[in-house]
Amino acid sequence: MGRGHVPKRALIERRPWLVASLVAGVSYWLAAKGHVPGLWLIMWKGAGVALLAAYAWAHHPSRNAHWLALVMALGAVGDMLIEMFFTAGAVAFFLGHLVAIALYLRHRRTHPTGSQKAAAVATSIGVPVISWQLLQAAEVTLYAFSLAGMAAAAWLSHFPRYRVGVGAMMFVVSDLLIFARMGPLAGSSLPDMLIWPLYYFGQFLICTGVIATLRARGEFKND
Repeated sequence: MGRGHVPKRALIERRPWLVASLVAGVSYWLAAKGHVPGLWLIMWKGAGVALLAAYAWAHHPSRNAHWLALVMALGAVGDMLIEMFFTAGAVAFFLGHLVAIALYLRHRRTHPTGSQKAAAVATSIGVPVISWQLLQAAEVTLYAFSLAGMAAAAWLSHFPRYRVGVGAMMFVVSDLLIFARMGPLAGSSLPDMLIWPLYYFGQFLICTGVIATLRARGEFKND
């Protein structure tokens, strides 16, 4: 049987990666409020998105899916490193955004509408400006440019906006809340409530949206 016809049973057998990711991602949010030892909690945190990386790698054989798996893997590394070495974690996310931008540009929409272009421009400018206003730190603003570029490229790609585009925007809001928690919302409980679910489910929407599109288009070759 050719690679262009993956048996349905084989696809079903790979779905446990996705289920395991959901279990890890949701349970981490609950466990983080408890008394789980530090190292175990860090590994637990990384598991949710690491399992998304495994899902992307196993669920589709194309190069684009493997790029997506790399994006998710870098996110998982960032999730863990940021708990121990904040700058190293930020670098992992920065690299992940660059890979994601490259992936989305390979699949950019041929004729985006005016509103789509406006949303991408507003994101590209607004996210770095807001980040600067929140912390006035050059390194944070530099990172914000990669974050904004990722979200804008996702919005202009041919991947479904209400999955991949919205997921990227959820990632943006999550990171802006992190910056706000380091600044004007330092005493608020709101960021702690929202950062993880926005981030994790944003990544979940991105991963499943991209894979569903690749599968629907029959992209089974390492192009």
